Amino acid sequence: MAVCACSDGRAPVGRVQPVYDKTTGQLQLVQSDANSDGKIDTWNYLEGARTVRIEIDRDQDGKIDQWQYYDGDSKISKIGYSLQGDGREDAWTYLGPDGTVSRVESSPRRDGKVGRIEHYEKRRLTTAEEDTDGNGTIDKWETYDGDKLVIVAFDTTNRGTPDRRIVYGADESGRVELDPAGTGRFVPAADATRTDRSGQKRP
Repeated sequence: MAVCACSDGRAPVGRVQPVYDKTTGQLQLVQSDANSDGKIDTWNYLEGARTVRIEIDRDQDGKIDQWQYYDGDSKISKIGYSLQGDGREDAWTYLGPDGTVSRVESSPRRDGKVGRIEHYEKRRLTTAEEDTDGNGTIDKWETYDGDKLVIVAFDTTNRGTPDRRIVYGADESGRVELDPAGTGRFVPAADATRTDRSGQKRP
């Protein structure tokens, strides 16, 4: 491995920059130029010989936009992203045993707290839950069938379980149902208004 001697921070094309711990002399970071444009864009953090995290600046703007985390078996356990491309990590993808996405977590408020969780099976979104008011408790639940949202439920009373939901039909209309007692049994709302997925009222 060759250490860059460039004063402007740019690495020779095709080279890497190893960084060693000043106390132990152990290799702790390998910086590299993945696209061979002469600029460091990939940082591989190590514990011994094992990679624990890789950070990548894919668009060459000087800000990290992807984080890859590895488990003890050197397999990717999750991938972090900056959805707004500003170097702040606010979404995380978790991989299942088959290597496909099993769960996606995000921080809509960008406060470091997970506010939305999406669950996937066979590459398709199946369910999601969200803390819409940021109080640390889930208050919105979504259920999908294929690519369509079929049920969205809400906790409007802060009891921790849904008390109101909209069930969407094949014609894209929605039927409002209520569970005021918290038993998990929903009944049609007496004044239910039919809506479509955009929230528009339907006759």
